[in-house]
Amino acid sequence: MSSITIRPATVTDLNRITDIYADAVTQGTASYELEPPSRAEMGARFDSLMAGGFPYLVAEKDGAVLGYAYAGAFRPRPAYRFIVEDSVYVAPWAKGQGVGLLLMQQLIEAVRVAGFRQVIAVIGDGRPDSASVRLHEKLGFRHSGRLEGSGYKHGRWLDTVFMQLSLNGGASAPPDPESLPERKFREGLGGN
Repeated sequence: MSSITIRPATVTDLNRITDIYADAVTQGTASYELEPPSRAEMGARFDSLMAGGFPYLVAEKDGAVLGYAYAGAFRPRPAYRFIVEDSVYVAPWAKGQGVGLLLMQQLIEAVRVAGFRQVIAVIGDGRPDSASVRLHEKLGFRHSGRLEGSGYKHGRWLDTVFMQLSLNGGASAPPDPESLPERKFREGLGGN
């Protein structure tokens, strides 16, 4: 029996990623999207994250994609450039096997190496017993806010929970000029 491999996502993974996310949209409450995005839309989102240099990972076992995780900009304004928001989705048949934990551990490490300072989890249906809340707590994220009744899906109001994890000294040290967010910022200004 082979083990689960975590690797960078590629364009060839997008059909399976689209299917996994479609299930999360139609069956779950983690995403507040109401209709699953098309494969073309998922490809555009993937391309945008790749262009930004953000990590995008898949978990694979025996050639099958079990789940995926990525980090992207938390907000577009430049002062937020040191913060990323994480997303992690696991195929329904692969839940409960530690796939989300493996993906998130590797994602956090990739974000740390890139020089980001905070990872934010924006968790739809953030009940204390939700798998996503428990996963983020296990990884050291702390609760940093709740928006009560902020989403309406599947006939009920849902709370959104914010959790965050500090990396690379968080807000206790100045930005690293060689970090990915600083280099991308300078490139955007036309600097070196």
